[in-house]
Amino acid sequence: MIDLMPKTEEEASAIVRAHAEAGRPLAICGGDSRSGFGNAVAAEGRLRSTGLSGIVAYNPGEMVMTVRSGTPLAEVEAALQDGGQMLAFEPMDHRPVMGTSGEPTIGGVFAANVSGPRRLIAGAARDSLLGVRFVNGRGEIIKAGGRVMKNVTGLDLAKLIAGSHGTLGFLTEVTFRVPPRPKTERTVVLSGLNDAESANAMAAAMALPVEVSGAAHLPLTVTWKFLAGKLPEGEATVLRIEGLPGSVDVRIEKLAAAMSAFATVTRLEQPESSRLWQEIRDVLPYADGTARPVWRVSVAPGTGHQLVAALRLEAGVDAFYDWQGGLVWMRMEAGPEAELVRRYIKALGGGHATLIRASGEARAVTSAFHPEPEAVAMLSRRVKEKFDPAGIFNPGKMG
Repeated sequence: MIDLMPKTEEEASAIVRAHAEAGRPLAICGGDSRSGFGNAVAAEGRLRSTGLSGIVAYNPGEMVMTVRSGTPLAEVEAALQDGGQMLAFEPMDHRPVMGTSGEPTIGGVFAANVSGPRRLIAGAARDSLLGVRFVNGRGEIIKAGGRVMKNVTGLDLAKLIAGSHGTLGFLTEVTFRVPPRPKTERTVVLSGLNDAESANAMAAAMALPVEVSGAAHLPLTVTWKFLAGKLPEGEATVLRIEGLPGSVDVRIEKLAAAMSAFATVTRLEQPESSRLWQEIRDVLPYADGTARPVWRVSVAPGTGHQLVAALRLEAGVDAFYDWQGGLVWMRMEAGPEAELVRRYIKALGGGHATLIRASGEARAVTSAFHPEPEAVAMLSRRVKEKFDPAGIFNPGKMG
């Protein structure tokens, strides 16, 4: 596949226009750290954003950053570290679990709407997005939103691009919120709760006025893989508190006192707490160098453990839970079992199952994204036709 790496928006526009006129599909790509994700794309050329790099505008006092889409995520996070700020949505690094290399880009983060453990209080990547610049399927350069959001239509358009996986446009620039970085963090660990008991404990914790910023449950099959096996013995339900040191001290004591009614409570201090949540974010237990299928399942928080219990009656499944149980990471011991997974999700009230990893053979016969209801699918087709009338951007990637 030929790599096309424009250095300017104008170059990208010319490339897209030429391919649209010729009806030649383009695979849209950033740093290639999610190589193979989604359904197969048939294209001879790959339009990459890595030539569009650099921070355009950043003043920590404004808490807004504008960056060219091909800028490495590490460069963005280093600048934010210096400014005492962060990406609130805590984007995961897909490379360990997917077995890929490459360098994650900030454009790729927003194109895939990547979000980590703080998602349950900070929202997804799209919720931090204020504005975008992109090239549509006609080769036109489009601006939506801006550094100060006043236009609701522009806001909606920027949010529509987020999570479209390069099927609607080629991102060239993104503008997003960057809130202050917490001065410290600590984590409460509840030991010995089963999946259902942990769901009740996490619900109780989230209802407390202590601002829990991370809530996950790690069953026995995975606890030994976190913190190099240094978590307390038994299942671990983990709850994170972040903020100023004095505030964290007070809130962690309130949380620990309330949670002692559910299980034995221990605490993790800053270094171990930070490392634990990074390992949860990056799905460390399933970064095993295999192609065994891994699903990312989003359901209502109270139904995640019910889904896993139902699936285990018919298939080999290992799982752990983030987002108060609403995000279930599942590794299948054999095939993806897509029909089974999606049937049980529907029976339990709905949700989404996305196939993150699988063998090439399994990917060829399994839709990576959850099927849309017909009315939503029709709307998606109409949106695609407006943005990309020739259908050249990542054809087939999302179904």
